[in-house]
Amino acid sequence: MEREYKMSAARAEELEQELKYLKTTRSDEVAEQIKIARGFGDLSENSEYDEAKNEQGKLYSRIAELEEILQHVVIVDESSAPSNVVSIGCTVTVSDINGNVLPVSYKIVGSQESDPMRGIISEESPFGKGLLGAKEGDTVSVEAPNGTIKYVVKKIER
Repeated sequence: MEREYKMSAARAEELEQELKYLKTTRSDEVAEQIKIARGFGDLSENSEYDEAKNEQGKLYSRIAELEEILQHVVIVDESSAPSNVVSIGCTVTVSDINGNVLPVSYKIVGSQESDPMRGIISEESPFGKGLLGAKEGDTVSVEAPNGTIKYVVKKIER
């Protein structure tokens, strides 16, 4: 089965724009770098040429990655999801099992949108998986390196 990449329509548009930029502007820039580096002489000892070719490899790799993602994208319509259940697009406030509310609320998103340092958690992460489908007041278990941690869902917002 093909892998699906769940994300918002806005994120899919951002990836489309990045792909367009990489295929046009950035591709031309890298080709120009290679052309200039070739002019420096012997390619076997030409670090500028090696660097430009490495950059080209990274560019092609990112283009292939974006094409794969966009080919299998599933746009999540956050407005149609129930508001009383944790699902992609909602923001969740949780507490530990002792009732201490965590200082950060977490937004649940698709894997291509996550940014854990800003409280934006992937639905594929252990924490995201543990929260999906929970309702306010539910206790959820999250597998962590140090063992299972239990949280209580305090609030769900859309």
